[in-house]
Amino acid sequence: MCRLAAYTGPPIPLAHFLLAPAHGLSVQAYAPREMRAGHVNADGYGFGWLTGEGPARLVHDKPVWADHNLPTLARVLVAPAWIAAVRGATPGLANHPANTQPFLADDLLFTHNGHIQDFGVVRARIRRQLNPGIEASIEGTTDSEYLFALIRQLRADGAPGLREALAALPGRLAEILGGRRALINILVADGHRLYALRHASGDTAPSLYFTTDDEEYPGGLLVASEAMTNGSHWQTVPEGHILTLDPDRPAELVAIP
Repeated sequence: MCRLAAYTGPPIPLAHFLLAPAHGLSVQAYAPREMRAGHVNADGYGFGWLTGEGPARLVHDKPVWADHNLPTLARVLVAPAWIAAVRGATPGLANHPANTQPFLADDLLFTHNGHIQDFGVVRARIRRQLNPGIEASIEGTTDSEYLFALIRQLRADGAPGLREALAALPGRLAEILGGRRALINILVADGHRLYALRHASGDTAPSLYFTTDDEEYPGGLLVASEAMTNGSHWQTVPEGHILTLDPDRPAELVAIP
């Protein structure tokens, strides 16, 4: 089961987001505190960021601690928004760059932490929901990428915004699951805001926290699977809620209808 994190606010180096925190993702990769399945996240890592020409991403199928280029790169890459994941692969879903998050499509950066029971069955049902263009864009085999495709389909079906598409996801997914268990923690960046969904079907959702006033990130907003710093400012994202983080507005929590 993966660990996720995202940041929005004044531009910061990747190192300050990914490597510097006392319990950041580079630590959560080998010493997670709240992961219920597995013990390490050694099956790849990736990060995405905003550029003047839109979002970009970099993914590897190696552990974050094994990328010798990362410390140098992380010092010089600077951006106002970051999203990242360290991967603990579900058995049967290959360790490959195509299966490594975050995913990028339609100018959205997306990452998911969780699991869908009997995904081999559910995958075919999701495919039947997708238009040909969205279906053809899927490169890997993970439940995460298929959830991303389903969110994009909900937008194409007329959801007025990304938050509305996320709010519609649990209901659409419940129809597809047919009573199967699913853990659905999602982070999405659209170039303006960060959105987080904490949800589960038939189980308790994985951990998810956010902070809007951490002194290590003045003016910055963060959301992560586990609190990244030692400050007391981290709050739990309630289960069944969508969190919206915008540097120009107060954080907003909305219950899924």
